[in-house]
Amino acid sequence: MTKNGNSLDQRTFNKLSRLYIIALSAIALTIIISQVLIRNHLETQKSDSTVINVAGRQRMLSQKLTKEIVSLSDYSDKKNRLRLKNNISETLYLWKLSHNALQKGNDSLGLPEHNSDKIKSEFKAINPVFNTIEKASKTILQKLEDATISIDELAFEIEKVTKNEGSFLLMMDEIVNQYNVEADKKIAWLKKLELFLMSCTLLILLGEFLFIFWPTAKSVKATLSELLFAEKRAKKMAFDADELSLSKEKSIKELRALSHAMDETLLFARTSPSGNLIHMGNKFSRLFKLSKSNKEVLIWNVLSNNENEQLFIENLISKHKKTGWQGEVKATIKGDVDIWLEMSLVPYRPTEDRSELLIIASEITERKAAQTEIERLTKANFEEKMSQQKIISSKIIENQEKEQNRIAKDVHDGIGQMLTGLKYNLESINMNDIEKTTSKIEHLKELTTNIIKGVRTATFNLTPPELSDHGIVPAITKLTQELGRLTGKEIMFYNKTDFNDRLDSLVEINIYRITQEAINNAIKYADSSHILVSLSHSKNILSIVIDDDGQGFEPSKVKKVKNGDGGMGMTFMKERIKYIDGRLFLNSELGKGTRVTLNIPI
Repeated sequence: MTKNGNSLDQRTFNKLSRLYIIALSAIALTIIISQVLIRNHLETQKSDSTVINVAGRQRMLSQKLTKEIVSLSDYSDKKNRLRLKNNISETLYLWKLSHNALQKGNDSLGLPEHNSDKIKSEFKAINPVFNTIEKASKTILQKLEDATISIDELAFEIEKVTKNEGSFLLMMDEIVNQYNVEADKKIAWLKKLELFLMSCTLLILLGEFLFIFWPTAKSVKATLSELLFAEKRAKKMAFDADELSLSKEKSIKELRALSHAMDETLLFARTSPSGNLIHMGNKFSRLFKLSKSNKEVLIWNVLSNNENEQLFIENLISKHKKTGWQGEVKATIKGDVDIWLEMSLVPYRPTEDRSELLIIASEITERKAAQTEIERLTKANFEEKMSQQKIISSKIIENQEKEQNRIAKDVHDGIGQMLTGLKYNLESINMNDIEKTTSKIEHLKELTTNIIKGVRTATFNLTPPELSDHGIVPAITKLTQELGRLTGKEIMFYNKTDFNDRLDSLVEINIYRITQEAINNAIKYADSSHILVSLSHSKNILSIVIDDDGQGFEPSKVKKVKNGDGGMGMTFMKERIKYIDGRLFLNSELGKGTRVTLNIPI
């Protein structure tokens, strides 16, 4: 409004409206254009990650194919030859499919049809190598149809594959790098586009501030004085409205409480504000065995014969007879039987000059008992689980720290010192003194061999390569051999049923760690001299038994350890066997050794 009480000038209002529309339209247009440009650019880039992933996978598949073909020389039995043949066929199919899809596109793999001229030329260069490997692999598969064929008859094709694999990997690296370079260029262009669009948006916002918001602010400032007077009047009206709203809200709450109570239960009664019973429903009367002839009785005397409960109900009614109340109340029926009621107290006026209190309740005794029992059991179970979890967590952290310290010590004291010695020996070589140089080179060869052994020992202690490459049987074989050599114990492994199948990687690593833990326990704590690890299997079960001739122990005492002072190795073994749905059995007796049995479904 203006000072003379009239509305703002219509032309000024129309001008501001047009400016606002222009400004908002400019912003909207900028946003739409930016979204269109960015979406179009992202549409061309959405398949970049898939292309790079598939291209990178080609290198792995070529290595896998070569490894499987070369593995033919390790097996002569029909069963393993057939398994390798199937693996080679599957790997060759996926390798060929990915190679062709990278050049021609493939909707199912999410690969586009178009490549740059640079990538096309690189694919053109790699295709002869690819074709050579593919042809040699197919020839091997065809010859393997004859189960009696010898490895010498496959040697020519195997040599072709191994000779060309290195060239294929180098060329494929160049293709993957080119894909990365092209993806980076697209991202750089997108950044420039975003910066340009952001600059345009900021300029538009600056123009709006200078030509729209600032003039409008000055116009609004001129009307504030009159609006302050209007605000005072509005506050008074708002206060009056709040008073009416509170009264209305109070009435609505009372009506809702009454409606809810009547819908949910048939236990109801009416009393005076002082607690005198006016009327009690039939179900209420039957529950508390109240005779219809009883007159002028107090409601708290009806609900309980316990003085404390009567006093509580009396104070409750006295305190909330005007405001109403809803909650849980303990009562006692005849025969001193405790019950729980969910009760609502609702004040109301049947007439202008008389007020009453409506009591509506429902019996929740069984629910209250169940709730109490659930809370008790939940609390006990939670406390027990938290206690055990704290023990397990602290031991896990402690073992991790010990293992890290051990590895660091091994590297520092062993490999680190040998590398330092190697460095000083290399620096001290004098090429002019041939005799001493020859002697030092021989010493360096020996030192290098020791370093390699140290690295292999450290990596074996972490995760043996036999486990990932060949499976659980070669890994346990290597474990028993290494531990026997390092500790001087007689540790033997016996594969009773010649089991040599591969299992899921998580199942194999857990079996390996449990077996490793059992053998280490026999070495560290049982004072045993002979340890036998035996493996057998049936159609559905793989069984591993670890026997030692040590001093033994009482398993019942280990099971009762809950304070973190011991027995955590057994806890970890049980957690691991549970994770792979297996079962663990422990049999031991003082002076008679220990047997640990693992049964794992296969």
